[in-house]
Amino acid sequence: MRAVLVLGLGGLLLAGTVRADQPAMGDPVAGKKIAGQCRTCHGIDGYAKIPIAPHIGGEPASYIRDQLTAFRNGTRTHEMMSVVAKSLTDQQISDVASWYAYPVAMATLTADPSGAPEACTACHGIDGIALIEQAPNLAGETNIYIDTQLKAFRLGKRTHEVMSAVAADMTDAEIRAVADWYGSVKLEITVPD
Repeated sequence: MRAVLVLGLGGLLLAGTVRADQPAMGDPVAGKKIAGQCRTCHGIDGYAKIPIAPHIGGEPASYIRDQLTAFRNGTRTHEMMSVVAKSLTDQQISDVASWYAYPVAMATLTADPSGAPEACTACHGIDGIALIEQAPNLAGETNIYIDTQLKAFRLGKRTHEVMSAVAADMTDAEIRAVADWYGSVKLEITVPD
């Protein structure tokens, strides 16, 4: 089974006029320059270079923008991301979000789909390609990263209106099973020419 999710500029261009209370549209060309400071961990194409960093290529721009803003404002904390995001303006956040949203994320599921973690598939998809903008792609993430994030939600170190409740009652074994499922999905991120 092969799922393809193309996220990019088309949706932004079709969105129509921007209201004053909406975030500025990003410039992916300017975002690529800013992404130079992200490449050590997340890669210039959004494919993470270290196991504790998430893949961000192909994520919805709104998701990336929300996370960077949360790091900048201190509502989400991380020893590296909080420092990096602190210096970014709203426009720079929109630009880098547009850059990382531009790649195509493709997932290849090799396991029996009936084994997918039932509590996760409505938002994150069977193959780990998110079905809603507010959820990140999980395809191909390392099981270490997913495990760490689920435990952070369970312990209240990271909060989210849906994920905190989902993770609250998960056992370590259930968390590991989810992490292993999505970690086993093959992910390919390509940046269109």
